[in-house]
Amino acid sequence: MGENSSAFDVRVPVYSSEELLEKSQEKWKGRKPPYPAMYSSIFGGITLDPSLMTIPIDDHMVHRGHGVFDTAMLLDGHLYELDAHLDRFLRSSANAKILPPFPRETLRTILIQMTAASKCKKGSIRYWLSAGPGNFLLSPAGCPEAAFYAVVIDDDYSQHKEGVKVITSTIPMKPPQFATVKNVNYLPNVLSVMEAEEHGAFSSVWVDKEGYIAEGPNVNVAFISKAKELLLPSFDKILSGCTAKRLLSLASQLVEKGLLQSVRATNITLEQAKDSAEMMYVGSGLPLLPIIEWDGQPIGDGRVGELTLTLSDLLWEDMKAGPGSQRVHVPYEEGDAI
Repeated sequence: MGENSSAFDVRVPVYSSEELLEKSQEKWKGRKPPYPAMYSSIFGGITLDPSLMTIPIDDHMVHRGHGVFDTAMLLDGHLYELDAHLDRFLRSSANAKILPPFPRETLRTILIQMTAASKCKKGSIRYWLSAGPGNFLLSPAGCPEAAFYAVVIDDDYSQHKEGVKVITSTIPMKPPQFATVKNVNYLPNVLSVMEAEEHGAFSSVWVDKEGYIAEGPNVNVAFISKAKELLLPSFDKILSGCTAKRLLSLASQLVEKGLLQSVRATNITLEQAKDSAEMMYVGSGLPLLPIIEWDGQPIGDGRVGELTLTLSDLLWEDMKAGPGSQRVHVPYEEGDAI
């Protein structure tokens, strides 16, 4: 048998349901679960046991990528911009031809109740709509019903004050039909981040075929020109960022104070972008991250800019104390706060 003899010595165990559950729970013994709650329409409820937070292997989101997702940040017991994200979620599902198993208000209620059950007050939620389990074919025709999954992620995040380095990605970006839909097909995004890390950078920036700035792998990108204009790439070929749009709205306050000349989304060439005074990533999980170097060259004077920090403060304050339309209170039971 020679060198291959060890392959024939392998004995793969066959577990009972009880044994498998015990094995799954071993991973979390003595650890604080990073995911304090999950909802699944497959079993029609919420679980607080991370070993049970699973998705069926024949779910078409798993083996065909037929699914969409979205998120919302959780801060001080409030879900930030839940409704804006949920609206985008449903637009994505329509474009992916996935019919939700529940109406919008039911989805919203599920997300709020799941967050309350988690007892988590700082982190985020993420939720998915899948064509559902049923078989391993391409067509979802054999799937009885779409599946809705959601999870709470415990994360003690904070504002980003330090700048990062980025590169221009050589990984082809998604065409607009798919880039404008928040779908689970993220291989280009993953490879783009890995490429940046291989070059000692934090992440990357995509430039489209026409030479205009597009977006980062999972964030929007914004610039402050030397004329003190806040510029973001147009959203017609990229994902319509909820946080980016909120930033555009909030930044009008700085125009009124004379700190910015204007605020707009427009086409931005690579040359214009690299000649900016300041640069930043904008996204739900950040919400704003300063960028100080691009392709080995400094942005502006190579330091985090004052206007970038001012914009970061605007977003952070909006997350902590913004209007009720932006912050959804989570009705935790008394004494449940953590």
